[in-house]
Amino acid sequence: MEKKLILSIESSCDETSAAVIENGRIVLSNIIATQIDTHKKFGGVVPEVASRMHIEVIDKVVKEALDEANVTLEDIDAIGVTYGPGLVGALLVGLQYAKGLAYAANKPLIGVNHIEGHICANFIQHKDLKPPFVSLVVSGGHTFIVHVKDYGKYEVLGQTRDDAAGEAYDKVARALGLGYPGGPKIDKLAKEGNPNAIEFPRARFHEETLDFSFSGLKSAVLNYLNKCSMQNIEVNKADVAASFQKAVVEVLRDNVFLTIKNKELDNIAIAGGVAANSALRDALISEGEKVGVQILFPELKLCTDNAAMIGSAAYFRFINSKSSSLDLNAKPNLKLNEG
Repeated sequence: MEKKLILSIESSCDETSAAVIENGRIVLSNIIATQIDTHKKFGGVVPEVASRMHIEVIDKVVKEALDEANVTLEDIDAIGVTYGPGLVGALLVGLQYAKGLAYAANKPLIGVNHIEGHICANFIQHKDLKPPFVSLVVSGGHTFIVHVKDYGKYEVLGQTRDDAAGEAYDKVARALGLGYPGGPKIDKLAKEGNPNAIEFPRARFHEETLDFSFSGLKSAVLNYLNKCSMQNIEVNKADVAASFQKAVVEVLRDNVFLTIKNKELDNIAIAGGVAANSALRDALISEGEKVGVQILFPELKLCTDNAAMIGSAAYFRFINSKSSSLDLNAKPNLKLNEG
């Protein structure tokens, strides 16, 4: 196979990242500058601050990615970049930088959907993985069940109708006084609690659908905390975290295994930041063993936002001649099959 190198850039939220990827599966470098410590003070990501911080570090991050991979811009075959979904100001920083590089170095520009990137992280982790398979994408801003029919060909089978799972984690963590980011903090605290202590609701729709809803669950947790506060009842935060997490995990597990049954597939590839959640991993692996379904996860660094996953997606678009024009614009609400 002829060697193709992709320089990729990711700046959709609060991570500035650049990577060099060989043939869509081999990571030569994956540099990530995180802004978590800055946004922690605000209890969540502040878009204007995120954009400014991307501008400050992007040049350094890209140069570091090239240096670590021991390549120059001349060695690169194409430049991949996230153009949506995400925070528009943050997306524009990475996109404009990538467009400038592509123009100056006369390299093809490959616009990549951030969600597609998360799915493709599994191609890096699992070198032999090939479509078709089912992917469960769970992050701070997104919750999807996707039928990956082929490289770059996706059918969204289920999605959240309101809050994403990771968003619900962040809001519940804030209500419990745990701080930001909420996912890892709730996961850690839940290990000390009883998941059966409080019966929180699971949204089930009357019509046949694999969609999710986490807004009612989040509201139920907030109502429980308010009620305890009004009645001067001491809250066991670990029990709340464990019971909330159990409700989220069970809905995710049930819907994705129903998808597997409907599509008669035997691989589930998990993607996105919440894929790092230990309770979700344990529940899916346990159910997978019962029904003979293989559960695939990227390593933790590839679960959260990073440019390596964008480079993988860009490679498969590049070899299928799907390059982008230099007037490509950021699309904060970009759909998975759009573009």
